[in-house]
Amino acid sequence: MNPPLGRRGLYLITPDETDTARLLARTAPLLPGVAWLQYRNKAVDADTRHAQAAALAALCRAHAVPLIVNDDARLALAVGADGVHLGEDDGDIAAARALLGPDALIGASCYDQLALAQRAVAAGASYVAFGAFFPSASKQNTRQAEATLLSGAATLGVPRVAIGGITPDNGTALVDAGADLLAVISGVYAAPDPLAAVQAYRACFR
Repeated sequence: MNPPLGRRGLYLITPDETDTARLLARTAPLLPGVAWLQYRNKAVDADTRHAQAAALAALCRAHAVPLIVNDDARLALAVGADGVHLGEDDGDIAAARALLGPDALIGASCYDQLALAQRAVAAGASYVAFGAFFPSASKQNTRQAEATLLSGAATLGVPRVAIGGITPDNGTALVDAGADLLAVISGVYAAPDPLAAVQAYRACFR
C-alpha cells in the first residue's frame, strides 16, 4: 500500500533550530523534493514551538506537502497540521485519532518490534516507523532494527517508515526491503548541499 495522498519518498524531519526565520529559510527550498515533513524541535519553549509549527504548516500547504507534528496532537490540531507522530511514551493513538479526526496522518514509533506496529495499527495508526537501522546522530542509545521488520510489516496494510542513520548509500536496501518512506534529519540539514542530498535520497526509490 502506498502512503496516504499517494506519497512515497523522503520523510524530512526538522532539526532543533531555535531561529524560526532560519528554520523556514532552510526548509522552504527542500519541500519540492519531500514527501512528508515532520516538525520536531526539542530545544525551544511551547510558544516557539507553536509559532514554528504554524509557520511550517502554511509553508507546507503552499507546497502541498503534508505536515506532521512530533509528539503533540494538540499542537497539530492548533496549527492545522495534517497529523502527529507519537513515540511509545508520547500519548495514546486512539485519543489522537479522536482528537484529529479520521483523515489525520497518525504515525507510531515501533522501534524494533513488529508487535508494537500491530498494536498501533489496531489502535488507528496511519503508518508505522521502525528504527534505528543504523547509528543515529539525533538519538543516542536507540534500539537496533533489522530490515526484515519492513518486509514483515507488509501485511499491516499501512506505509512503513525507516529511520535512524539512513544515508543515500544505505537507503536503497531499506526501500528494497519494503520502506515506503525514509525519515532523515541530519542527512539533509547537515549536508554540505541539502538540495543535492534530497535528490540523492529520492534516487533510492527509483
